[in-house]
Amino acid sequence: MQKSFVSLYSIICFTIFLSFIQASCNNAETTSTATSKDSIMPKQIAEKKYGSVNNQDVVEYTLSNDSGFSMRVINYGATITAINAKDKQGNVANVVLHYENLEGYLQKNNPYFGTVVGRFANRIGKAKFTLNGKQYSLAANNFGNALHGGLKGFDKQVWKAVKLGDSSIRFDYNSPDGEEGYPGNFSAEVTYTITDANEIKIDYSATTDKPTPVNLTNHSYFNLSGGKDSTILAHDIMIQADSITEVDKDLIPTGKIISITGGPMDFTNEKNIGKDIAKVAGGYDHNWVLNDRSNDLKKAAELYHPSSGRVMEVFTTQPGLQFYTGNFLDGSLTNTGDHKKYIKHAGLCLETQHFPDSPNQPGFPNTILQPGETFHSTTVYKFTTR
Repeated sequence: MQKSFVSLYSIICFTIFLSFIQASCNNAETTSTATSKDSIMPKQIAEKKYGSVNNQDVVEYTLSNDSGFSMRVINYGATITAINAKDKQGNVANVVLHYENLEGYLQKNNPYFGTVVGRFANRIGKAKFTLNGKQYSLAANNFGNALHGGLKGFDKQVWKAVKLGDSSIRFDYNSPDGEEGYPGNFSAEVTYTITDANEIKIDYSATTDKPTPVNLTNHSYFNLSGGKDSTILAHDIMIQADSITEVDKDLIPTGKIISITGGPMDFTNEKNIGKDIAKVAGGYDHNWVLNDRSNDLKKAAELYHPSSGRVMEVFTTQPGLQFYTGNFLDGSLTNTGDHKKYIKHAGLCLETQHFPDSPNQPGFPNTILQPGETFHSTTVYKFTTR
């Protein structure tokens, strides 16, 4: 009897022991599974309320990768408000001119900081063009010419934001027929993607129901010092172009493409920006005709800031690049965060584009989008150090 009791007791203890071991294994497996799932959870695109325009919410979105590279963009003007990149010491700083709040971007004299400009970026002479025998008059907002889409171009619109996963976001805007004088109901999409290679990829696409000019670009002002240098004159630049579109005193193309080889505008070999800028009246604000004008994605330029070691490479499918050295900045604009004034040459733009005034220049690459066609272009800004 006692022997049977001992055997029964042993069996019960062993059963309890096995149950405990199994429960422990199950807990470990659950913990391991949860940890595994957490480790592969995708990064989320962070968002925060940024203000409102005409009762429409403006939201700021943050895209980032695992190496500390990030960008911020708002749906007002599809505007890039920050590109945070490391220097050669590993220090992160914002390398675009910006404001810390929406009020800065709503200023009348905001010079397109970080915005998408359209329906036609750059200038159209005398704010007019003729298409299929009909003359169209545009909003004249630049010495009698049309600049960057007019008085209320794409930079001053609230776009619809659509998240495309953890590292990409698309902005949509429908421009009605006749807006700023342009024909056709025009649908534009701009997609920003951040990559693990510290690239910002910008894809533009558009459709229309009437023939219309199209030229879309981003108008970010770069200063790779991250705010340490008040100007970009200590930067070096290389541009893969040995000619530009000649312009008149109002920066409207004459229709001629002229060589710049050996002159102050020759950047085919990397050169300091400040070296020859005084030799160019007003500073650099011209369209460089890329040597490769194909629709392929190719390297167009490389910007380098020796002190920080930051490098920005520019790739594009477009035939032209507007290199602008912030000549019209005059210190009247102030960063709403640190109150630093944006003086002349505080930043530079590298606007990938078709040529200015193309609707009036039959010798330039075509910019007329037809119904049934889809406009598409891609630009990549890649950040490294050396």
